[in-house]
This record gives sequence, structure tokens and C-alpha cells, in this order.
Amino acid sequence: MRRSADVSAGKASLADRAYEILRHRLIMLDIAPGDAINEAALSQELEVGRTPIREALKRLESDHLVVSFPRRGTFASTVDLTDLSTISEMREVLEPIAARKAARNLTPERRREFETMIAELRALEATDDQRTLMELDLDVHRLIYRSVDNPHLMETLVRLDDLATRIWCLVIPRIPDLIRHIREHIDLLEAILDGSEDSVAELAGEHVRDFDRTLRTALG
Repeated sequence: MRRSADVSAGKASLADRAYEILRHRLIMLDIAPGDAINEAALSQELEVGRTPIREALKRLESDHLVVSFPRRGTFASTVDLTDLSTISEMREVLEPIAARKAARNLTPERRREFETMIAELRALEATDDQRTLMELDLDVHRLIYRSVDNPHLMETLVRLDDLATRIWCLVIPRIPDLIRHIREHIDLLEAILDGSEDSVAELAGEHVRDFDRTLRTALG
């Protein structure tokens, strides 16, 4: 009985690993929208069986990052730019809640994480490539989401941020001042460290609105 449980845990771990790797590739558009997902090739590349890959793809379909068609296979979902309004509408409500909770839930360890993140943002340079900036943007949001101490809220926030990031990556070549948008997080993180819940809520909401405006401008 114990052995069976251990085997199940091992499979879950492999599926989780495959899920995280594929999710990141999908949101960063390393797997382009509409691309076919080759289970056999992924199984060989990630050195896991087909079952963990299929389990990961089921989760990714629930996240709206892949779509499966009978007898055709699984494909990276398209990026629907019309989704921006509905995604922003939800994020404008939820991001301030997350920021408030992050300010309320500070621990000494988390404080150090926020201070480290602020230092990384301050160290950014205009010569940093877009990939570095986007990875850091993701890290900032994930740090805040981890601090809400509410797994259901965190899961929803991550899912929405993943979808927003796909749109972000699609229009990045048309954004003239990406580093400015990334650096805007500094004020938000400092407000969280100060524990000012009203300030962080306002800053988080404004960040979402600025994100929405920036993307709409880029989309013309």
C-alpha cells in the first residue's frame, strides 16, 4: 500500500514538473499560439512518460493555454486580444486585494524577499533584453501572489496573469518603454513593505489600468 502511494506521488511530481515547464513556455510564447503539442517529443525532451505529459496538458487546457481536438491533437491556444477587457476587469478587482493581503501578511522572510526584488528592479538597465524584463515582471507578481496566503485567490491571480502575459508578449515589439512599466512595481513593493494597505490597493489598481492602456495603445 505504501509503495502504491509512493508511485502515485512520483507520477504527480513528474506531472507537476511537466506542467510548470510547459506553462512557462506557453505564457512566454516559446510555444507559439496555434502550435501543435508533440507529446512524444516532449516526453523524450523532459525525460518523463507520456502519462505525466497528458496530465499536465489536461491542467493546461483548464488554464485555457492549450486546446484539444478529437483526432487532431492538442495545440497551444490562440491569443485572443478581445479577452483583454475581461482579464483587466477581473485583475483590477483582485490585484488590489492581493496587494492589501501581502502588506498585511508580511513576515521577516517575506520582507527580505520584497527588499531583494526591489533591489533587482532598481538594478535594471536600458540595455537589458525584453526576455529578462518579462521574466522579472512575472517574478514580481508571483511574489505578491504567494504572500496572499489564500490558495484559491493565488490560483485565480496566476491564471489571469498568465493570460495577460501572453497578450503582453505578443505586443512587446510595439512597446517603446517596457522598462518603465517594470520599474513601476518599485512603488508598489515599497508600499507593501510600509504596510500601507490603502496605498498598495490604489497602486495595484493603477498598475492594472496602466497595463491595459499600454496594451491598447500598442494594439492601435
